[in-house]
Amino acid sequence: MEKKKFQMPSSYTILFILIVIVAILTWIVPAGVYQYVDPEASKLVPIPGTYQPTDSNPQGLWEIIGAPIKGFADAQDIALFVLVIGGFLGIVMKTGAIDAGVAALINKFKGKETLLIPMMMFIFALGGKSFGLAEETVAFYAFMTPVMLAAGFDTVTTMGTILFGSGLGCLNSTFNPFATGIASGFAGISIGDGIFIRGAFLIIQVAIVSAMLMRYAKRVKEDPTQSVVYETRQADLDHFLGEDLEQGKAPELTPERKGVLMMFFVTFIIMILGVIPWAYKFNITIFEDAANAVKGIPVIGQMSGGIVLLGDWWFGEMTMLFLVMSVLVGRVAKMSEKEFMSTFIAGAKDLLGVALIVGVSRGITIVMNAGGMTATVLNAGEHLLKGLGKIPFIILTYLFYIPMGLLIPSTSGLATLTMPILAPLADFSGVPKSAVVTA
Repeated sequence: MEKKKFQMPSSYTILFILIVIVAILTWIVPAGVYQYVDPEASKLVPIPGTYQPTDSNPQGLWEIIGAPIKGFADAQDIALFVLVIGGFLGIVMKTGAIDAGVAALINKFKGKETLLIPMMMFIFALGGKSFGLAEETVAFYAFMTPVMLAAGFDTVTTMGTILFGSGLGCLNSTFNPFATGIASGFAGISIGDGIFIRGAFLIIQVAIVSAMLMRYAKRVKEDPTQSVVYETRQADLDHFLGEDLEQGKAPELTPERKGVLMMFFVTFIIMILGVIPWAYKFNITIFEDAANAVKGIPVIGQMSGGIVLLGDWWFGEMTMLFLVMSVLVGRVAKMSEKEFMSTFIAGAKDLLGVALIVGVSRGITIVMNAGGMTATVLNAGEHLLKGLGKIPFIILTYLFYIPMGLLIPSTSGLATLTMPILAPLADFSGVPKSAVVTA
């Protein structure tokens, strides 16, 4: 009898196992709580040295089963954003504009396709370091995958380019207001402190990682069997390229398709402009001035309603943007109402799995917080780091943030929770507070 090979479980199973593990830990790890600067605030800021043990609240079977449900409710804005992006991409793909644009791009880089990797990785890194481009990259995978496959690479090359690019950007955030900005604020330092070292780290790391990915992609192009996902290669080609692009018969880049591509890129530019806090962090009030001018126009100002300004956007506003642009793209492509709706729903269905993963993963944090573990883990870090020398302090601080980053996936939430405690400890160890922010 042939022995069964081990198969990696799905993402859902892995995440649910993590929920169970965290729930078990709530029976072992003591519960605790900090006093907060403002207990009524949406983001709680703990006061260093105020940790107190509290009655344990171990999470049982009921809480384990309910965690993904509560997590999905907690992350509903992100999940809906993902579904609407799926619909938007479905509409754009239906027009054939992506296929035509991919063919034109590949033709332009013919013979030097690997240059696409560092170029695109650096663009994603800029987004990560400036405004924390992370979840928003979901939309780019469907766009980049046909480009990489048509260039002779594989889906891992797509994932590496986007994930490593945006990840390295976030990792070395320079003026990212949601990570560096909030952390620097709680540390009582300027957002510019430590900017040069983080910038140097970013350039070095992007250069190293893009070189490694280019080497892998070149190997796959020369011999497709070298791909780590070779078994799904034909299915990927059929799904993302179709027979025409595989056989070199790309659709024509008509003026209509050029218009759709222009709208596609404009959508992402608006999204980027929308999430950078121009007025709040950079004192740039151009969008406030424009909004005030519009509101001063009789009738039109009233009809415009309570517009949320660019710079104050988050997932709700971004979802509205992609929904509106879906309709506009459908109109440009002359789709009927029935064709538009069926295509939009089919596109949303393609990203339903991603939306579900968002909810299940949030369930881990739900269980941890409910079990009172978060404050206990933070208190352990406070005691571990107190009174160390410079080098041990910063190394252990960095290592401390690795599990904390997994348990608290929000950069702003992590900064809010930990920086008021860890930044003052830097003074006792003779370490600049900017080093803690970087860690």
